Amino acid sequence: MSDPVKIVIVDDHAMFRRGVAAELASDDSVEVVGEAADVDEAVAVIAERSPAVVLLDVHLPGGGGVEVMRRAPGPLFLALSVSDAAEDVIGTIRGGARGYVTKTITGPELVAAIHRIAEGDAVFSPRLAGFVLDAFAGSIDVAAVDEDLDRLSEREREVMRLIARGYSYKEVAKELYISIKTVETHMSAVLRKLQLSSRHELTRWASDRRLL
Repeated sequence: MSDPVKIVIVDDHAMFRRGVAAELASDDSVEVVGEAADVDEAVAVIAERSPAVVLLDVHLPGGGGVEVMRRAPGPLFLALSVSDAAEDVIGTIRGGARGYVTKTITGPELVAAIHRIAEGDAVFSPRLAGFVLDAFAGSIDVAAVDEDLDRLSEREREVMRLIARGYSYKEVAKELYISIKTVETHMSAVLRKLQLSSRHELTRWASDRRLL
């Protein structure tokens, strides 16, 4: 029997990291050897533990997932993110990730994705693969999307996408592990920065830019 694939989980939400680690613990073909909550921690843990695959959130304190890949280029990276927006997927793949899946993935699907990444394959959720193909075919103007989103912080982007998809403030708070009051604050900032006046306008704005 081959050795288990060594994994490091990088995500700024402790509850999510624990949940993923618990899910993976039931499969002896993978082994979680470390966790990290931000870029600096991730770089240190990767250097110390030498994982084969890193499960990497896109939005992290200290520079984001792309910064982790730049500073710790040794392992293979699989993005595991709440975001399925085109610019996040494309930017992360350009940054060096071998695959990108969303946090709706099941435990068995995640284990299978880890093994495929470890074996050198590229792994994408079906919808996300289309984004990558469209980007490299030139049908998505990534630069224009980036210019709009540069006005928003990483957390504001997460809130914006969920609200635009029809999530309630309570649902967004639960998804992102923040308070409802914090969601309201971020939403006010999003509307102000994008010069929009309502959730309806935000949904149309996001849809026009293929962010949903």
